[in-house]
Amino acid sequence: MSNTYNYGIHSDLTPTQLFFLIAVDQTMAETGISDVVGASMILAGSRFIPTRGKFGGAVKGTSVASKVSRSLLPFELKHRILPTFTSWTSVVLLRVKLTSHLGVFVGRAIPGVGWVIAASDVVRIGYKTVDTYNRLVKREDRL
Repeated sequence: MSNTYNYGIHSDLTPTQLFFLIAVDQTMAETGISDVVGASMILAGSRFIPTRGKFGGAVKGTSVASKVSRSLLPFELKHRILPTFTSWTSVVLLRVKLTSHLGVFVGRAIPGVGWVIAASDVVRIGYKTVDTYNRLVKREDRL
């Protein structure tokens, strides 16, 4: 017979059920204002605003983050030294372009920071879930 566990108000849980409940609790404990900020940054960096013509090979559309940062930060450096990332269709197909415009750099960095926040939340939730689970279960049920 397999081991059963109690967690909160739940009893007679299988190891899988226990792991799921711990994951739900850790997700609820971890989510908060940083997740809202991360999601907002990802959405602000999404290119859904149509633009006039662009040169061949340019990524179509622009984002709210790009428009706002260009207007608030109209500073240019002498040389193109600021790395920015653009994509053709997805996060997987990133390409690097150097720019000298501070507003372009910030506008293109905003969604990247949002993805980093989201990824760090996922890693933190996973780590805390496995750690809590392993502390609560018998040795043979540990991950």
